[in-house]
Amino acid sequence: MRRVGTLASTFALAAILTACASGGAMPDSPSPSPTDRFQTTTPGPISPSLAPTGAPADVPEARWDAIVDDLAARGITGTPDVVSAENVTFSDGSLGCPQPGVSYTQALVDGMRVIVAVDDVQYDYRFGRGDAPKLCEN
Repeated sequence: MRRVGTLASTFALAAILTACASGGAMPDSPSPSPTDRFQTTTPGPISPSLAPTGAPADVPEARWDAIVDDLAARGITGTPDVVSAENVTFSDGSLGCPQPGVSYTQALVDGMRVIVAVDDVQYDYRFGRGDAPKLCEN
């Protein structure tokens, strides 16, 4: 009786394997290379439509002082003038100024964009939630 059960199991396994086997050679399907899988859909500079937009705002004193200090640390002399200042919500932790090879948080960040001019040269500063300025040099 035990031999009949083993024999039946063997035939059932053979039948299943035969049913699952392909009748011919498998067609070659192109598989993506590792670089194809990780390329962006839009290589190149960020579209202007993705630039932050916001409402005009006054620059808080702490942020203004931070801009003046940063300009001085860069050796930029002269009196800065505000070209524009706006409260914005940035799409990620890069504050709209991504650097190649750097990872950023993928969350909305409330902040501020302040553009100042010194001797006809404009400087684009970004702030997240704090008062530390980030000069956007893109």
